[in-house]
Amino acid sequence: MHAPGIWGILVVAVVVVLLFGRGKISGVMGEVATGIKAFQKGMRDDEQAKPASSRLDATSAPIPDAAEVDRSKDA
Repeated sequence: MHAPGIWGILVVAVVVVLLFGRGKISGVMGEVATGIKAFQKGMRDDEQAKPASSRLDATSAPIPDAAEVDRSKDA
């Protein structure tokens, strides 16, 4: 199977515009942009909160990385 050509892409684009209309497509794209911005804001908030929560107290033990786990028991 081959990749669609320029005419195939244009036909699909015209069908999508006819089915959903320009207003609906721009509204959906606006919602997607808002979601991306909220995701980025959440990632920034997590990075700012991470140093404060990465400190260990006396009751918590560090979680070992996958490279540090002993696999001899599994074999």
